[in-house]
Amino acid sequence: MKFWDASAIVPLLVAESTTQRMQALARRDPDMLVWWGSEVECVSALARLERAGALDPAGIALASDRLKELADGWHEIEPSEIVRESAVRFLRVHPLRAADALQLAAAFIAAERRPPTLQVVTLDDRLAEAARKEGFALADPTAS
Repeated sequence: MKFWDASAIVPLLVAESTTQRMQALARRDPDMLVWWGSEVECVSALARLERAGALDPAGIALASDRLKELADGWHEIEPSEIVRESAVRFLRVHPLRAADALQLAAAFIAAERRPPTLQVVTLDDRLAEAARKEGFALADPTAS
């Protein structure tokens, strides 16, 4: 099981340059572990694409259906005081946005505070760098 950041989930919902790589990674290890707020972040990304004219109503409906399918099967790290405390610490030591700090904190708690025990799947460079510095391995979507 790997921890999936919303940035890596969105290509599973809509066609992007990284879609095939993310799909292959998801096929190899279909058990997804995510932060409780990942579904909201994905909907936010889809809404941005719709507002920008990159997705029409049919595309939004298809992507939303895919998101529901994924969300029905993934495992979520629920909000908690320890996730919040960890996110606050990560904000102080890494140049992250709040949602990214919460993603990293959820992964940290999922790993039982032992980052080397969990791989993180992300396409966000800032989050990837912070995860590396915290000791997480980053999943290689090109590995077989």
